[in-house]
Amino acid sequence: MARLRRRNKRRPMAEINVVPYIDVMLVLLVIFMVTAPMLTQGVDVELPSANAAPIQNDDQDVLIASIDAKGQYYLDVGGKQEPIALSQIQDRVRKVLNQSPGMSVLVRSDKSVSYGDVIGLMVTLQAAGVPNVGLVTEPDSNR
Repeated sequence: MARLRRRNKRRPMAEINVVPYIDVMLVLLVIFMVTAPMLTQGVDVELPSANAAPIQNDDQDVLIASIDAKGQYYLDVGGKQEPIALSQIQDRVRKVLNQSPGMSVLVRSDKSVSYGDVIGLMVTLQAAGVPNVGLVTEPDSNR
């Protein structure tokens, strides 16, 4: 009988101790919170919403960087369009922005141009010191 009483006292616990699991979860949460911002890459662009109205110019000069269907780059400053190599855009845009710091910069591209070429142009503009880049599109005729 003494043996039976001892076994009853030593019964295994059927409860799970969740404290170590919560500790591990919190450590993983902190690790993901620290590493998530490091994984984000890209060009800072403010994209308009679907129902965006056209930008009002208010007689302000606009610098338009364009890419045609053949992949040729153009800079349009004050209505004068000139072809230019991508390697020269950074210096030219930097000079224009030094003369007119508040100038708006827009990117216009043919729809057949690859997304990578447009991003390459935007990265070049960002390296030239352009804080925000606007994208020029045609109005949707289906609306």
